[in-house]
Amino acid sequence: MKHRKKKYWVIPPEADARYVYHMERVLEVYERPYDPNWPVVCMDESPNQLIGETRNPIKKSDGTNLIDYEYKRNGTQSIFLAVEPKSGKRFVEPRDQHKTADWVAFMSSLLEQYEEAERITIVLDNLSTHKPEAFYEYFLPDRAKAILDKLEFVFTPPHGSWLNIAEIELSVLKGQCLDRRIGDKETLKREIRAWQKSRDDKEVKIEWQFNISDARDKLSRIYPKVDPIRKGQQEI
Repeated sequence: MKHRKKKYWVIPPEADARYVYHMERVLEVYERPYDPNWPVVCMDESPNQLIGETRNPIKKSDGTNLIDYEYKRNGTQSIFLAVEPKSGKRFVEPRDQHKTADWVAFMSSLLEQYEEAERITIVLDNLSTHKPEAFYEYFLPDRAKAILDKLEFVFTPPHGSWLNIAEIELSVLKGQCLDRRIGDKETLKREIRAWQKSRDDKEVKIEWQFNISDARDKLSRIYPKVDPIRKGQQEI
């Protein structure tokens, strides 16, 4: 007999202690008061297709453009994004690939933005490229340790990306900036820089409303039922 593996993409259909552990860890971090010396930063990444025109758009008298349905694929870029929800700052960087080396490079450039901070909490998805130990592959031991000593990684549950605030900011980026054809890397970078400056100038913050109490109430089905014997042992 073949056993089917559990599959879920947002919230488990049944009790899952691993999911609960990581979820509550993230939610606890989001409840921290704002501290510029120990900021909470969420990061995520997403592929973006470069789409070029095969014919020049035709401008109508009312100012709108007629765009031909045909287009040209010019490869992809990986959009790396980090956002500090409680300060309204974000950092966005398109890169040619989304390998571990690219993640390490992005995290290193992010650290430069927080030179005055004591430590930084990074909320991120548990992807195979997000490996803290990889810093030792690209930096000498002293430098790698210094970087990791300044970073606290908090991973979302498997398939629990809805808990990553950076995913919200990526959706805004796609809706406000990447919702049209952009055919080359330089144009993409220029458009993203303009979008980021606009958001930063307005100090657009993200207020996360869902907390641990909400999770225990509304998602009670995913919390394991505690064995009375084990519960007694724990109390002893």
